[in-house]
Amino acid sequence: MTDQLTVSVLGTGIMGAAMARNLARAGHRVRVWNRSRDKAEPLAADGAHVVGSPEEAVRGADAVLTMLYDGPAALDVMRRAVPGLRPGTVWAQSTTAGVDAVADLAAFAHEHDLVFFDAPVLGTRQPAEAGQLLVLAAGPGAARDRVAPVFDAVGSRTVWTGEDGAAGTATRLKLVANSWVLAATNAVGEALSLAKALGVDPDGFFDAIAGGPLDMGYLRAKAALIRDGALTPAQFAVTTAEKDARLIVEAGEANGVRLDLAAAGAQRFARAAAQGHGDEDMAAAYFASFEEKATD
Repeated sequence: MTDQLTVSVLGTGIMGAAMARNLARAGHRVRVWNRSRDKAEPLAADGAHVVGSPEEAVRGADAVLTMLYDGPAALDVMRRAVPGLRPGTVWAQSTTAGVDAVADLAAFAHEHDLVFFDAPVLGTRQPAEAGQLLVLAAGPGAARDRVAPVFDAVGSRTVWTGEDGAAGTATRLKLVANSWVLAATNAVGEALSLAKALGVDPDGFFDAIAGGPLDMGYLRAKAALIRDGALTPAQFAVTTAEKDARLIVEAGEANGVRLDLAAAGAQRFARAAAQGHGDEDMAAAYFASFEEKATD
């Protein structure tokens, strides 16, 4: 196999579009498909070939990369792609799908003789655009050289968690990491909302923690988005954060762990989405601290 691959990217939202651009910039032949074609069309300017169906996207591909909303969505799209799939094709499944869904996706891969990699990524819009995602991956060592050019194009580093993608070890690590990210995001919003309610200047809060163990770049970055009203375009949308929070809660429940913060966080994201902030950056969970907008 040459260094140049034909890669099919199924799902061109915030993350998928950025990954497709970086694959094209790395010199790969890239085909892209999205349910709403208008979201994929701009990628033509970056050298990607926009197609009308999953089947067309995967036909003759060396590797397929899925970056869809959730596990059921990924499975649905791959089922639609079946007529174009060929045995032995590498499938890098990067959707945050949840533990149970990964098993279903791996079973589909086995049924169609695909080489399955559980490969979620850590990062938001900015690192995705820069090709600086952290790839968490599990899959057969014998085929890693075939998927490495894909991971190298979209990420700065790949962390291998196991040899069997079906075990979901990469997805499990992703859920743990996301539990921290989402909790921190909600904590930023609550601190700022409490400051507003108590008449505290947020700058006083930041000055108080500056340079100490409570200070962190993520806090300041998300707080700046809220304070500057810079919640669009989203780095990571409220609706996606809500979905991931629900997956985290479900994973905890299935394994006998009660995750009260994650459950409350999911409710905050849902409330912010209901207020009309669903497509904004997940920092917009801040608004869930205040009275909901009136409904007709």
